[in-house]
Amino acid sequence: MPKGHGLSEATKDGIWELRSEGVSDREIGRRLGLPRGTVSNHLARTGGIRPRARRRPERCLSLEEREEISRGIARGHSARAIARALGRSHTTIVREINRCGGRRRYRAHAADREAWRRSRRPRPTKLELCPELRGVVDERLQEDHSPEQIAGWFRLRYPDNEAMHVSHETIYRALYVQARGTLRRELTRHLRRGRSRRYARSQSSKGQGQGKLTGMVMISERPPEVDSRAVPGHWEGDLLMGGRTSAIATLVERQTRYCQLVALPEGSGAVEVCDALKQSITTLPAQLRRSLTWDQGSEMSEHRRFSVEAGVEVYFCDPRSPWQRGSNENTNGLLRQYFPKGESLAGVGQERLDEVAEKLNGRPRETLGFATPAEKLAELIDGLNEAGAER
Repeated sequence: MPKGHGLSEATKDGIWELRSEGVSDREIGRRLGLPRGTVSNHLARTGGIRPRARRRPERCLSLEEREEISRGIARGHSARAIARALGRSHTTIVREINRCGGRRRYRAHAADREAWRRSRRPRPTKLELCPELRGVVDERLQEDHSPEQIAGWFRLRYPDNEAMHVSHETIYRALYVQARGTLRRELTRHLRRGRSRRYARSQSSKGQGQGKLTGMVMISERPPEVDSRAVPGHWEGDLLMGGRTSAIATLVERQTRYCQLVALPEGSGAVEVCDALKQSITTLPAQLRRSLTWDQGSEMSEHRRFSVEAGVEVYFCDPRSPWQRGSNENTNGLLRQYFPKGESLAGVGQERLDEVAEKLNGRPRETLGFATPAEKLAELIDGLNEAGAER
């Protein structure tokens, strides 16, 4: 059985095509008749990033041209005569012949195979060529910024300096592809998933156990201003579950993507959640607490009391529709970098949650033009203060 390096190009293509569909390593191996380890090792060698297809630059001699050189030599033609027939410089022909054993030993297929082998040497990347750029990328990764956020921040910070622009794919390749190794591999632990290689995106839906809540106002009745994100103060919320039924509550403001994390030291029952959410959200100005969108979990059975005491209208999503709280779902995904699935959250205090929230709110976001949620919320609060002073 082949062990990765001996795989045919067709088999390698099959691995990458199945992987792009989100198929697991084990299932890829089953479909292609390979051991799972062979598939995993092949993907690990490239960090889970499909190598770019190799192609011959137009300036290089083709196999057909090398065959013409071989025939010209057999006919006794000079290098200049062969060059004229091919429309090439005679020095190119001379170097080609001398590099491949001279006129007596020149063979077209062997010369073409050797040229293809020589062309495999890696070219230096932008991060290798620019230590200043590499240093800033390193610092930002250590601050838990994603490659997309870093790339966007560079364009915002240095709009007229192309030398300080880098794509997120270049950063991922520098982290994951072993042949590159431009950035330290251990920096991958600062990425959201902390994985040692990239995985294909696959869609999955999260099952939700719904209880019957009374007096629910459904998301279909939510004002249009909430959907458009034109007016601040509309929030999305959910519980982030940990091991042994532990949980924390997460709140995300729809316009700014600003998040607040709420500790639940007394548990995730309806009364405890209601009291903790009220204490957290009432720290904000009244203009920034207009509504809250939640799923139909039993932890919100005290929603009426919460609305009265906090002054926040609660709207409920349709069953099994997490995309209706898209900003909150995205934030909960980001939080898994700090609180992995299965890890108990029972001992996580509010101080630790505030530290994590500060990190998330300090990350530049593409949807905000690579400004940070903290900056956007500060702008809103400053505007409210100025409006109040004018009155």
